[in-house]
Amino acid sequence: MISSPYFLQKGQRMLTRNTTKAVRTNISAPSAKQQTAAVLKQKAQQIVKAECDQDVNRSEILGKRHYLSTKLKTAVSQAHQTQACPTEETGNIQVKTRRKSIKVEYDSTAGTDPKKILWEPQDWIKQLNNIREMRKNKDAPVDLMGAGKCFDPRAAPPVIRYQVLISLLLSSQTKDEVTAAAMTKLQAHGLSVENIVQTDDKTLGELIYPVGFWKSKVKYMKQCSEILQEQYNGDIPDNVTDLVKLPGIGPKMAHLTMNIAWNTVSGIGVDTHVHRIANRLRWMKRETKTPEETRVGLEDWLPRDLWSEINWLLVGFGQQVCQPVYPRCSDCLNRDICPSANLKKTKLKTPSNANKGR
Repeated sequence: MISSPYFLQKGQRMLTRNTTKAVRTNISAPSAKQQTAAVLKQKAQQIVKAECDQDVNRSEILGKRHYLSTKLKTAVSQAHQTQACPTEETGNIQVKTRRKSIKVEYDSTAGTDPKKILWEPQDWIKQLNNIREMRKNKDAPVDLMGAGKCFDPRAAPPVIRYQVLISLLLSSQTKDEVTAAAMTKLQAHGLSVENIVQTDDKTLGELIYPVGFWKSKVKYMKQCSEILQEQYNGDIPDNVTDLVKLPGIGPKMAHLTMNIAWNTVSGIGVDTHVHRIANRLRWMKRETKTPEETRVGLEDWLPRDLWSEINWLLVGFGQQVCQPVYPRCSDCLNRDICPSANLKKTKLKTPSNANKGR
């Protein structure tokens, strides 16, 4: 009879032989080997279960990692700012980004520089045409006695250019009438580089008095004339860079000199009239504090073909209508479209300086 435990099922009875008698025995209780095998099997199952749990956790982690990487790529792609390149190294997600170039659309009519985005004041064309209409008679002081009228047309070209420079030097903080009178006396004396260099300061002061800051201007005239004689053979520089290096010559005078003397438009000549009116009409993106700031602001948007005309227009308009104090808004064609027309008070200057500031 086969009595091996491998061929017996649970609860099966096994007959054993004794020397005296046969005894019927119940083998349902496990043996020591079976108990050891069961323990080992249980431990093996626990190990397998733990490994399976680890595989599940690893799958969950990888799934979450893949989900986050996908979301990151989608968000970056939608923002159009960076290009995500997710990679896995040592269990971490690394994102390599590359900045994209931003395409900017420019308006082809944006001022003088095609790369600048267009900005222009509201109603400025209509305002400009109204000022032209009010200036059509050309009877303001600047029309009759400005720097473009103070030189001697019979003189040689270098002398004419020199006289234009001197008239602009004298016109600062001075009425056109006073400047014109001083220029007449200087021309009678002999307004050339050689004559001014040889004239003493006292005589020059008597000739140009009472222009504003006449003592300083005597010094500037002598220094300028000496420089022009030594470095420019009696003529004047033909560019703004060298003009502003001359004593007493600023950007406004330099640009006007280039326009009048050399017939070259290098920039806008901005005096106190142009500075005041440009701010009253809101021709600036923001309020400016100095004429030089106004020049930069105007040149940023005003078409270049208007640069030569704008000084003459606004200076005469400021002398006759848009005066520093008590502007004649009721007589102005822009009264309905001027942002400053309804101001109750003008706090720019005092009445004693109303016609000064060129």
